[in-house]
Formats: sequence, C-alpha cells, structure tokens
Amino acid sequence: MALTYALEKQVAISAVLRACSLTSSVFNKLVKNETVTKNDKSPVTVADYSAQAVISAILARAFPDDPIVGEEDTKTLRGDASAEVQLLKDRITSLANDALREPLKLGDDKAWRIGPDTPVLTTEELLDAIDRGNHPGGPSGRLWTVDPIDGTKGFLRGEQYAVCLALIVDSEVKVGVIGCPNLPVDWNNPEDKGVLFVAVKGQGTEQRPFSGSGSSQLKLSASTPRRLLESYESGHSSHGLSERVSKILGITEAPLRLDSQVKYGALARGDGMSYMRMPTGVGYKEKIWDHASGNLLVTEAGGIVTDSRGEPLNFGLGRTLGENYGIIGCAKEDHSSILKAIAQAQQESAKA
Repeated sequence: MALTYALEKQVAISAVLRACSLTSSVFNKLVKNETVTKNDKSPVTVADYSAQAVISAILARAFPDDPIVGEEDTKTLRGDASAEVQLLKDRITSLANDALREPLKLGDDKAWRIGPDTPVLTTEELLDAIDRGNHPGGPSGRLWTVDPIDGTKGFLRGEQYAVCLALIVDSEVKVGVIGCPNLPVDWNNPEDKGVLFVAVKGQGTEQRPFSGSGSSQLKLSASTPRRLLESYESGHSSHGLSERVSKILGITEAPLRLDSQVKYGALARGDGMSYMRMPTGVGYKEKIWDHASGNLLVTEAGGIVTDSRGEPLNFGLGRTLGENYGIIGCAKEDHSSILKAIAQAQQESAKA
C-alpha cells in the first residue's frame, strides 16, 4: 500500500530544493559580491519572486487543480514599464529557468516541468505562475501555501532564512517542507550547512542534510536544552516578555535567536525547549505561510503548537491565522508550565 501523500511529499521536496538553490545563487551573485548599490533591495525581491515562480510552476504541472496561497504577487511588476522593473523581470526569468532546468535528482520527475530538457518559460508564464499564489484560502479542499523567502533580513545578512511549502487539506496541514540553506546540520560543526526538514501527517518529521542523502527522524522531548527559541528581530516578537518568561521558568541560558521558520526546525530537532512568538503590537495577523510548515514539523516530531491561550492554530480562516494571540511551540510535557509562565509574565508587564 502506497504511503499517503507520497507524491505530494516528493514534489514539495523537489520544489523547495530548487528554490533553495536559486536563493543561494542570488545571494552569491547579487549580495555577497556587492554588485548592487547600497540602497538597492532588489536581490531579495528577485529571489522572492523567482523562488515563488519556480515552486508554483512545479506545482502547476504536478497538481494543476490545486490552488496556492503565496506571499508574492506581480501587480507592481506588470504595471511598471521602467527600465528598472524590466531588469527585475529579466533576472526573474533567467534565474527561474536556470533553477527549473537544473539536472534531475533522485526522486525528480521531468513531468513536473523540471530538468535540462524542459522548455524555457517566458516572462509572462512565470509571472502567471507567481500569481497562482493569489488564492484567498479557506476552510475546505486542498491548497498549498508558500513562503519563497521567510526571513528576508536574515537572507541579506547571510544568516538564517527558509524556503517553506505546505499542503493544507480541509484546514489541516498534511505535508510540510522547509529548506534552510544556512542552517548547520549540527551546531558543533557550523561549516556543514544546508538542512531540509520534511513532515507528513501521521508519518513523523525528518531532517535531511543538503550535502548527503541520509535522513534522521526527529523526536522532541522535554530533555532538550533549556533555552527559548525566538525571533532575531525584536519587532517580530517581544523579547522583553520572553525574558520575563525565562526568569519565571528558571531558564538561565540565553535564547537562541533565529530568523524565519528555521526556528520550528530547530525546535523539532531539540535545539531549544520552546519557540515563542508573542505579539509586539495590536492588529497584526499572522500569515498562514509563516507557520503552516513549521506547525507540522513540530507536531509530527511529538511536540505541540498553539496560541498563548492553548488553542490550536487555525489554517482554514483564509490567508491569515486570524486574531493574534501569539504562537507557542514546545514539547507536550512543557506546554502547561510555559502557558502559565506567559500568563504570569503578561500580568507583570501590565503592572510595570
């Protein structure tokens, strides 16, 4: 009997790996070598659009009836005839086709519009692929959600970012793949970078190094290092509240601060005891593409992900998770104590 979602898993792996290769190429050519002006933010824009084009083009061929909820759209590209925007579109077209036409790897299928023999896609075809991500989401049916570069500031610094893709069926995440080009396979060997995290509902979570073919199953437990995982940027999550929570829980180790959904992968493999993302303002709504893949990685590794009230995340509300009550991921054994610590820290903050 074939494994459930086996094809979806393999297509997602292929799409994410090609997008990771593309984003690394953009960094090496346009960021690392400083071939753009100081205030030019086009490298991350090029990488975002190109990576979403690659993923969407592959999904369109493999699963033509599946809608996509993606971060990017091409309104600004289509409505601007300037030389600057034309250069941007030319770069997107070149990079996306290069990634799609890379040699086939184990598990790839040229029927997905990949490999050296695949026809070159036009700029218009690639823009249309990007705009397949304009679906509004919703509670029923199949849909994919993609974040082509999660952690843009980390990407530009040459630090942590992630390429994220998830399949959601009737509001439930079924497949989650996160590619982390700059994450060490082991923190004790920081030079060996590049990690792919893969999770399928009911089948567990695995880690695969970019540099090899082996994989390892991940299991999250309360015996992981007693430190918090949190956003690198204080504007994304309240560092002050996290500090209060650490004191309440008796945690003395400094938090591990990382950009993007890399934190979910780090949690799933036991690099910390909890991922905390507490709101820093009123009105912001978390996007589903920022959490769908990571949510499944942690839960399939045996952990739990909820909001700060202990309620599960709802991926059937549209393009967002609705009203923001923060996000907590941890081992099941630690969940109750962390929620209590957050409630106490919030009360202390309100009195301060």
